[in-house]
Amino acid sequence: MSLISAPQVTDEVIQELVRAIEQLRYGSVEITVHEGRVTQIERREKVRFNQTPEQAPQKIKPTANTAAKH
Repeated sequence: MSLISAPQVTDEVIQELVRAIEQLRYGSVEITVHEGRVTQIERREKVRFNQTPEQAPQKIKPTANTAAKH
Protein backbone atom coordinates (compact mmCIF):
# COMPACT_ATOMS: atom_id res chain seq x y z
CA MET A 1 0.00 0.00 0.00
CA SER A 2 1.44 3.38 -0.96
CA LEU A 3 0.91 6.51 1.04
CA ILE A 4 0.32 9.73 -0.84
CA SER A 5 1.14 12.77 1.21
CA ALA A 6 -1.05 15.84 1.06
CA PRO A 7 0.38 18.73 -0.95
CA GLN A 8 2.12 21.38 1.08
CA VAL A 9 0.57 24.84 0.82
CA THR A 10 2.84 27.77 1.63
CA ASP A 11 1.89 30.75 3.78
CA GLU A 12 2.18 32.91 0.65
CA VAL A 13 -0.50 30.86 -1.13
CA ILE A 14 -2.78 30.97 1.91
CA GLN A 15 -2.36 34.76 2.20
CA GLU A 16 -3.20 35.21 -1.50
CA LEU A 17 -6.29 33.02 -1.16
CA VAL A 18 -7.51 34.95 1.87
CA ARG A 19 -6.87 38.27 0.09
CA ALA A 20 -8.75 37.11 -3.03
CA ILE A 21 -11.74 36.03 -0.94
CA GLU A 22 -11.79 39.16 1.23
CA GLN A 23 -11.71 41.49 -1.78
CA LEU A 24 -14.55 39.65 -3.52
CA ARG A 25 -18.13 40.88 -3.16
CA TYR A 26 -19.86 38.55 -5.66
CA GLY A 27 -18.10 35.99 -7.80
CA SER A 28 -15.70 33.10 -7.50
CA VAL A 29 -12.11 32.19 -6.70
CA GLU A 30 -10.55 29.45 -8.82
CA ILE A 31 -7.43 27.59 -7.71
CA THR A 32 -5.36 25.80 -10.35
CA VAL A 33 -3.23 22.90 -9.12
CA HIS A 34 -0.55 21.04 -11.09
CA GLU A 35 1.11 17.95 -9.65
CA GLY A 36 -0.15 18.76 -6.15
CA ARG A 37 1.12 22.35 -6.24
CA VAL A 38 -0.98 25.54 -6.43
CA THR A 39 0.13 27.30 -9.60
CA GLN A 40 -2.54 29.94 -10.08
CA ILE A 41 -5.30 31.77 -8.22
CA GLU A 42 -7.94 33.51 -10.31
CA ARG A 43 -10.60 35.85 -8.95
CA ARG A 44 -13.72 36.55 -11.00
CA GLU A 45 -16.05 39.26 -9.83
CA LYS A 46 -19.58 39.59 -11.10
CA VAL A 47 -21.29 42.95 -11.45
CA ARG A 48 -24.99 42.82 -12.22
CA PHE A 49 -27.48 45.59 -12.71
CA ASN A 50 -31.22 45.38 -12.11
CA GLN A 51 -32.48 47.88 -14.64
CA THR A 52 -35.61 47.87 -16.71
CA PRO A 53 -35.27 49.10 -20.31
CA GLU A 54 -36.82 52.42 -19.26
CA GLN A 55 -34.14 52.93 -16.59
CA ALA A 56 -31.20 52.04 -18.84
CA PRO A 57 -29.03 54.98 -19.85
CA GLN A 58 -29.31 56.29 -23.38
CA LYS A 59 -26.70 55.11 -25.85
CA ILE A 60 -23.83 57.54 -26.09
CA LYS A 61 -22.52 58.34 -29.54
CA PRO A 62 -18.71 58.19 -29.67
CA THR A 63 -16.80 61.34 -30.47
CA ALA A 64 -14.47 61.43 -33.46
CA ASN A 65 -11.44 60.84 -31.20
CA THR A 66 -13.04 57.85 -29.48
CA ALA A 67 -14.21 56.34 -32.77
CA ALA A 68 -10.71 56.71 -34.25
CA LYS A 69 -9.22 54.66 -31.39
CA HIS A 70 -11.45 51.65 -32.16
